[in-house]
Amino acid sequence: MYNIIDLFCGAGGISKGFEMSGFNTKLAIDMWNDAVETFNFNHNTDVAIVKDIHNFKNEEVEEFAKTNNIIGIVGGPPCQGFSMVGTRDHEDERNSLYMEYARFVDIVKPDFFVIENVKGLLNLKKGFFKKDIIDRFTALNYNVNYKLLKASEHGVPQSRERVFFIGLKKSTFGSLFFKFPKENKNSFISNQEALSDMPNLDLGENQYKYKTSPSNEYQRYLRSNELEKIYNNDITNHTKKTKSIIDLVPDGGGAKDLPEELYKVRNYNAAFKRMDSKKPSTTIDCGHRNYFHYKENRIPTVRESARIQSFPDDYVFMGSKTSQYKQVGNAVPPLLAKSIADELMRLLTNKEGD
Repeated sequence: MYNIIDLFCGAGGISKGFEMSGFNTKLAIDMWNDAVETFNFNHNTDVAIVKDIHNFKNEEVEEFAKTNNIIGIVGGPPCQGFSMVGTRDHEDERNSLYMEYARFVDIVKPDFFVIENVKGLLNLKKGFFKKDIIDRFTALNYNVNYKLLKASEHGVPQSRERVFFIGLKKSTFGSLFFKFPKENKNSFISNQEALSDMPNLDLGENQYKYKTSPSNEYQRYLRSNELEKIYNNDITNHTKKTKSIIDLVPDGGGAKDLPEELYKVRNYNAAFKRMDSKKPSTTIDCGHRNYFHYKENRIPTVRESARIQSFPDDYVFMGSKTSQYKQVGNAVPPLLAKSIADELMRLLTNKEGD
């Protein structure tokens, strides 16, 4: 069993993907109570803890790594400072949290590490952070490369883009650099394929019961450990006026499909956007009220959003509904993480066979 540590773990998207590939998460760290509660609810043991990464002493990290035979470190340092939709302030102290990540790598000396972040990191401060990450971890004796990955090209019904930096320890892998998994650009999972077996909440169907049996491979994956009820599938009640406006937006349409007097209700182009039933979703965010179901006149439920993120239906989110939306929106899609984990597992398995 290959053991890993998940830093800035959130609700556990990266860990879930790595665990599906055969890795075992021994420790997960985050400052968000709800996310840690979700992480532990979905694991047999409480491996996640609420703790400031700065408060881990070097000796504590070293002892844990030795005792638990840690082979990899994964995680996504908080991306607010890097985000293209945030302030992108290079002096934001959250931007330096990857230096704490580097401290863990320096102490543990795992065979590999994986850093995930928003694509805005690549050009922030004229590429300073990108170069610093590569230089900093290269100095720790890792072969480091990176790539911007689109989730929809790795089995996820969503066009989310994230950058991954992956390092392979030179003393383990020699001059080898990680080879990113090949994209599948010819076969996408659509919103309809992801959600069509879910109950029609606009028609008052039971939110806890599936409408149909799984109709495709993706739905079978989501329901492989099917529970007696659907969790996190509460409807958001919109006003009658809002629903009447949503009703005017066609499948895959947006605010520009509305009369101008209604379009001006929202003053940005993403307003009143409806999912395209035949395409992958746009990026699922933290639960704003401007992205609607491809057929029904409402925003997606937490469970539907989690499906678009590729969380299986037995992955239950804790906390308030607002918190659940945020946990889902902040997560790394598990199937995207699994795509990377599968390649790392192959490298490690082949190395043991040498």
